Amino acid sequence: MAKIIECIPNVSEGRRTEVVEALVNVVRTVPGVTLLDYSSDASHNRSVITMVGDPDGIEDAAFKLAMAARDNIDLTQHEGEHPRMGAIDVIPFVPIKDVTVAECVELSKKLGERIANELGIPVFLYEDSATAPHRKNLAEIRKGQFEGMAEKVNDEKWHPDFGGNRIHPTAGVVAVGARPPLVAYNINLSTSDIKVADKIAKIIRERSGGLKYVKALGVMLEDRNIAQVSINMCNFSKTPLYRVFELVRVEAARYGVHIIGSEIIGLAPMAALIDSAEYYLQLEGFSKNQVLENRLM
Repeated sequence: MAKIIECIPNVSEGRRTEVVEALVNVVRTVPGVTLLDYSSDASHNRSVITMVGDPDGIEDAAFKLAMAARDNIDLTQHEGEHPRMGAIDVIPFVPIKDVTVAECVELSKKLGERIANELGIPVFLYEDSATAPHRKNLAEIRKGQFEGMAEKVNDEKWHPDFGGNRIHPTAGVVAVGARPPLVAYNINLSTSDIKVADKIAKIIRERSGGLKYVKALGVMLEDRNIAQVSINMCNFSKTPLYRVFELVRVEAARYGVHIIGSEIIGLAPMAALIDSAEYYLQLEGFSKNQVLENRLM
């Protein structure tokens, strides 16, 4: 059976369409890899690329994408609402078919060493690939962002796993790791007050005592003049999307604010959406086998 790994690199460019297209075209040229999706957000100034392939192909595509990002993105000139520490900010590997988490961890280490040695970009290993418990959470690694990273990597606690205690002058550093599937999920609010989104994000995220498997932060969408709660759902089967949506709705009401919409960035597993449909439709005795596409597959 063919091994299939999903890779979802995030690059720090969401405004210059010609640069985004050039980066995406790199993926399109790699044998054994299929580009599934890519999306850009101008306010975040960030693009998310989703690809699948065999282990050799997906490693090659991720490496070439990192090289292209290094050569086309200068973080000294970059501004955006989403936190970032690298031109290619994060490279996660997700096992899809006939591949173990352990194999994805080994792949992340192999790629990380290659990026550091051949591209001169220091690498942190994160999530299931992390070399210490405090390095597992991407938000903790990224804290300080590009502007503070040169000082941060001199702290023994935050030496990069590959590439030395330094940063690339324009491309920063990158996090590479293996993780389970997650859903990138944003909720938009009827306010331009970023403090409201910040407070709600603090309530719902796990590291502040909120919902388990949830990461969140408040961001401002300048082009729409609205605040957003930007969320990573790290285990949608244990903390489903509808639970987060309802908690955000209740907390927003405290400030006289309501939800005006939500969005999924990139691709999401069907099960994550079916769970929410089952909840809101109050389906009785529902089975996922009743979904036509599930039966066909």
